[in-house]
Amino acid sequence: MSQETNVHPGMNLGYSDGEHEAEVKVFGFWVFVMSDLVTFGLVFAIFGTMAGATAGGPGPEDVTDLKSIALQTALLLGSSFGFSWASLSMKYHNQRWRTLGWLAVAATSALSFLIVEAIDFRDWYHMGAVPQRSGYLSALWALVGLHGLHVAGGLVWMAAMTGQILRYGLTDQIKSRVTRMGLYWHFLDIVWIGIFSMVFLAGVA
Repeated sequence: MSQETNVHPGMNLGYSDGEHEAEVKVFGFWVFVMSDLVTFGLVFAIFGTMAGATAGGPGPEDVTDLKSIALQTALLLGSSFGFSWASLSMKYHNQRWRTLGWLAVAATSALSFLIVEAIDFRDWYHMGAVPQRSGYLSALWALVGLHGLHVAGGLVWMAAMTGQILRYGLTDQIKSRVTRMGLYWHFLDIVWIGIFSMVFLAGVA
């Protein structure tokens, strides 16, 4: 591929840090996402085997607050919506402040999601639904907690990207980084839909 060929023409990118280096970065990131998908798949599988192992302790009907779960889902999808608009602002307008504004919307919504989730964890703790109580609760805390840690890590990443945009503007390299972060952010939405459907809704059905 020549230096003039756009690696990601849809995002107005045209840089190449050495032959094929940009493509290698994107491919490497996809490998990371796929490996993370395998990790979540394993934890989902463990949860599936432990779904009925309550040992007489709190079960799905006790730990599931559908209003809270619905709120968390709306907040996480809202964060993904905000990030999508940040990507569109970067692509079609190339405006730093509009992009940062939508990133702020995405970050605020994701932070609110974590706060509501933390309240659920607190409630589980107070009702005695702690990980050591049963196999079901151990798997539940592991799965939901793993996803929450990924969202928290994504917020740190988003803060780092915000700092880079403030300092350097919307350079081609930063556009590429934001695009890759978008893949990660939407991936977390997909995982959460799996948790929402297979863990909470199925548990109270």
